[in-house]
This record gives sequence, structure tokens and C-alpha cells, in this order.
Amino acid sequence: MSTVQHIPAGPVELDGELILPPSAKGVVLFAHGSGSSRFSPRNTYVAEVLQQRGIGTLLFDLLTRVEDQVYETRFDIALLTTRLVAATEWLQKNPKAKDLSLGYFGASTGAAAALQAAATMENKISAVVSRGGRPDLAGPAALRRVTAPTLLIVGGADYEVIELNRQAETLLNCKKKLLLIPGATHLFEEPGTLQQTARSAADWFAQHL
Repeated sequence: MSTVQHIPAGPVELDGELILPPSAKGVVLFAHGSGSSRFSPRNTYVAEVLQQRGIGTLLFDLLTRVEDQVYETRFDIALLTTRLVAATEWLQKNPKAKDLSLGYFGASTGAAAALQAAATMENKISAVVSRGGRPDLAGPAALRRVTAPTLLIVGGADYEVIELNRQAETLLNCKKKLLLIPGATHLFEEPGTLQQTARSAADWFAQHL
């Protein structure tokens, strides 16, 4: 069941799509990277894999169309985090989803927002997955406060981002795992790498939601 949603977030409304499979175990909110949207083909693919595993998904735009045209706004982690928290609070009040456990899937800069939001929401978030993310941008204070089990997925050939993820992993005090996908670069465009990422994310959420 899929319905387009209008999610209130302060002065703006964010468009999103909530899909809840029958007897869903939980719902994963997607925080996409800069310059991307809820129509990101990579996130859409991961969402479909989660739905097949009985996990609900909320794909939504963190920024309005006007905001997304401003380069600096795309990298405003504090703003992205505020929007993700607003969407989480909206979902907690949704009659169809209010009793389900919640997880975050963040890509690129969206991973930093997911971790900051997880630190803010504390035990209300059951799991976090970062794909090719920049968890370092969440900042040391937020990383130390994350309690949700966190999986950091990085392309094995995305060398600079691997190091940034290693540094972030050392700051996390929760259950955590750094997973390298062999041969994958930053966007996981190599054959089979996105499929491997989606399966690993689905396994993590199925275990912790």
C-alpha cells in the first residue's frame, strides 16, 4: 500500500511516499544525499528490497524544490537533521505506523543527518544504516550519543570515505559494524554492488527492528 504524504516540518511541507507491507516489522526512513531526492534510483531499489523483507519504508524529500537549488542548504546537516526528526515525529503519530519500530537509512550527507537524528531521538530509533555515507559530518558529540545499532556500508574502492567511516566508527558507543563492499566506488554503480548493499541493509534492519 503506497500513498503520497505531505509531512509538516516547521514552515514547510515535505512530500514523501510511505509503503507499509502487510504485517510490517518496522519502518525505515530514508535520508538521501545532497542533490538527490525521494526518487533516487539507488534508494528506491534499497527500499524495494526492504519491502520484500516485510519492512516499511518512508522515502521523502528533506528539502523543498526551492531549497534544493541552494548549494549550501544541501550540506546544512543541522537543517537536514531537523527535517528528519520532524518526519520521524509525524510517523510516530501516524495511526498505521505509530506502533512500529523505526530505523534510518542514510546516504552520503544524509547519513550524517540520520546519525544526528538518532542521537536526538535516542532509544526511539532501533537501527541505522549508512551507505557511502559521511558519518563524520554528524560530529563527535552526536556520534558518541547514538544508541541504535549502526551499520556503516562503504565501497571497498572508496578509499577516502573508508577512512572517514573508520574515524566515525571509533566514536560510536553503540553496537556497530563497518562493512566494505569489494570493488565498489562511492555510488555503488559496479555490477552487483548495490544488490549486496541492499541485502546487507535488509539483514541489519530485520535483525534490529
